[in-house]
Amino acid sequence: MAKNKCDQHVNGVELGFVEESESFCLQSKQFHSKVGGRPAWLSQSGLPSPSELCCLKCGQPSAFLLQVYAPIPRQARSFHRTCFVFCCKNTACYSHNDSRCFKVYRSQLPRKNDFYSYDPPVEEEAADIHSTDSEILQLGSGVKLCRVCGCLGPKSCSRCHSANYCSREHQTVDWKAGHKKECSKNGVVGVSLLDHKFLFLEYEVVTEPEDLQLEADSDGQIEEEQLKESEPPASDVLESMDEKDLEAMAKHESKESKVFEKFKRRTAIEPEQVLRYCRMGRPLWVSDENVPKETDIPNCLCGAKRLFEFQIMPQLLNYLKVDSPDASIDWGTLVVYTCAESCDQGNKYTAEFILKQDYGADHI
Repeated sequence: MAKNKCDQHVNGVELGFVEESESFCLQSKQFHSKVGGRPAWLSQSGLPSPSELCCLKCGQPSAFLLQVYAPIPRQARSFHRTCFVFCCKNTACYSHNDSRCFKVYRSQLPRKNDFYSYDPPVEEEAADIHSTDSEILQLGSGVKLCRVCGCLGPKSCSRCHSANYCSREHQTVDWKAGHKKECSKNGVVGVSLLDHKFLFLEYEVVTEPEDLQLEADSDGQIEEEQLKESEPPASDVLESMDEKDLEAMAKHESKESKVFEKFKRRTAIEPEQVLRYCRMGRPLWVSDENVPKETDIPNCLCGAKRLFEFQIMPQLLNYLKVDSPDASIDWGTLVVYTCAESCDQGNKYTAEFILKQDYGADHI
């Protein structure tokens, strides 16, 4: 990310867009933001355990959704810094404003560390670096990864002892996908990764500053009049209601409409945005429901407050190809809060806070 703290003079919001990219260009040592595929782990030790990445509703392993590379300037311990977001793929777990099927972890490293060169990577060399399957499934530190999801794989096939998994569920998936045929007692595993239909499609995330001048009026101020539109007309049913109830309902609907209209107006400028980044800024809400108070956001384990860093937009769902006739993975926006101090936890991945906000009932 080009910026980490909002500059109020220039708005400070960085918008993220997906672009197709070859997987070898999105490896850990290239330090990119990306969607889908396997996680490009930053720290090569202290990975989240399988139990930490299980959905809190169904208990199944989560899938890697997105990672944001966001170092903090002038903070030596955060020279490299990435936030990783995971979600459950069980559509039954998705209920209104329920965040329990999402996880987010932060990893950061100083410039001099145990895993990467002190000098920045050379982009031109990326095309000459094609990782083998064994390199994809084992980090340079020796940590072995699950063949299905790319997360920590502490379990291994009892027959070949060469295939690793995060869970029994993923071992079963791999067995049915073809490991049953390729597995042998001499420790030889098939030369190619199997298609388990578990990972999301992979894209690179590129960013650019949000340009609000596109919707500024002649005085250079952002038009707020649009927020005052769409008042619902009165009906015969409303006429029979108590005056106080009518006032309360009108106030709620007016506020809900204003929030949603602001969301639509801001995102209409760049409708393909999948990410909004503004560390220590403010999120763009889709509804006035489930907006957390400061006390609703738990402090970091270090004791520091957590502040807004970025949000994932609903447009990303179009690229994930997750729609189904009966149910679907869905959200209005996913809002991520991280430690204000970006505290140093060594090489360990640190859990942060994520909130799922859905559209109000009138805008579903």
